Amino acid sequence: MKNIPVLVLAAGKSSRMHTTKQLLKIGNQSLLEIVLEKALAISSSPIYCVLGANAATIQQEIATKNVDFIFNENFNEGLSTSIVFGINYLEKNHPNLEGVFILLADQPAIEIAYLKNLIELFAEHKNKIIASNYQRRNGVPAIFPKEFFKELKLLKGDFGARDFLEKNKNATIVSSLDVCLIDLDTKIDYENYKNLIKSDATK
Repeated sequence: MKNIPVLVLAAGKSSRMHTTKQLLKIGNQSLLEIVLEKALAISSSPIYCVLGANAATIQQEIATKNVDFIFNENFNEGLSTSIVFGINYLEKNHPNLEGVFILLADQPAIEIAYLKNLIELFAEHKNKIIASNYQRRNGVPAIFPKEFFKELKLLKGDFGARDFLEKNKNATIVSSLDVCLIDLDTKIDYENYKNLIKSDATK
């Protein structure tokens, strides 16, 4: 996957968490470190992490190597601005790119095998969006071919690619693998996820 850079979105203010969510610990690693290391495990392409709120603190605390941090100064205007900023950055710096693989910083439960399956699907269907299924809708992690960049760059607000994927569902393929698509948005989400890990460890 040489021409499919990975874009990890980590620019949010974590307003519902009331702390810097990206740095919350699961064991000895932060949420962001867990996601970045999974990105490195699946890709030989460059890994970019879009930061915004608390960028300096986050970058200072992240120990993961071989990741390029880029700053979205419009992060207050919603998740979509990180997608638009990231795609603009990639187009300027990677003229031969075929698409972009977008991950979220607050989904540490997603397994490497699942992410690799998305890559395999894209290799078979390079003109299709490869997305994740949330029962009633599709979302990220997702791979977007460059043919969709122009439309993606029109995104606005805090809905990310959700409405875009709904609009383009006929051009989208989803993985059939089981996956845990938990977003850790609140402290309750975080505590529940830690308890889930403890429960799994005792089985």
